Amino acid sequence: MSHNTWIHRCLRPVLVKPLSRTPVTPNHVTALRLATGLAAAAFLAVGEEAWRDWGAGLFFVSVLLDRADGGLARMTGKTSPLGHTLDLIGDSLCNTLIFVGLGFGLMDGSFGGWALPLGLLAGGAVTFILWMTIQLEQLEGERAGEMPNYAGFDADDGVLGIPILIWLGWPEGLLAAAAICAPAFALVYLVFIYRKRAAAAKMAAKT
Repeated sequence: MSHNTWIHRCLRPVLVKPLSRTPVTPNHVTALRLATGLAAAAFLAVGEEAWRDWGAGLFFVSVLLDRADGGLARMTGKTSPLGHTLDLIGDSLCNTLIFVGLGFGLMDGSFGGWALPLGLLAGGAVTFILWMTIQLEQLEGERAGEMPNYAGFDADDGVLGIPILIWLGWPEGLLAAAAICAPAFALVYLVFIYRKRAAAAKMAAKT
């Protein structure tokens, strides 16, 4: 949601700057981010540990690419409303389907048939968050839905916990936490947007 976190800063010299000297465009990076994210979800849906670990790796790469496409656009002067919207849609698809895939793959585990609904709940909350962001930006302009970062990290950096927890062997704990935390964050974000718009309306009324 921010564009100046520690992850963005680390990627600039090792990935974004080298790419800026090539014919690769930000939309190319976004497409690769989408491809790796969807592949990661499919790997998790297989339900076997080895496939799950590979899926976690693909999702880790997908997250880094998500940070790189915007950085490349800014560095090369190729920012555009269409590119930003595509980036948001890619985020929504990847971050939603990773939970759906995880839930599907864990249906033979201790959650049984509840695993998929939990994945759908977490994924649906992610989709709702991205939908709210797009709606707000259509009304108030690009980056209107951006939340502040703290000590160089923002809320969106939390997705890096997904591959880490999978590699640690805690996929079911991750699924349960996501089914609770994603809807909770959606509510927090809804309040954030409401307060932001209320403050803007109040300021407009004074002018």
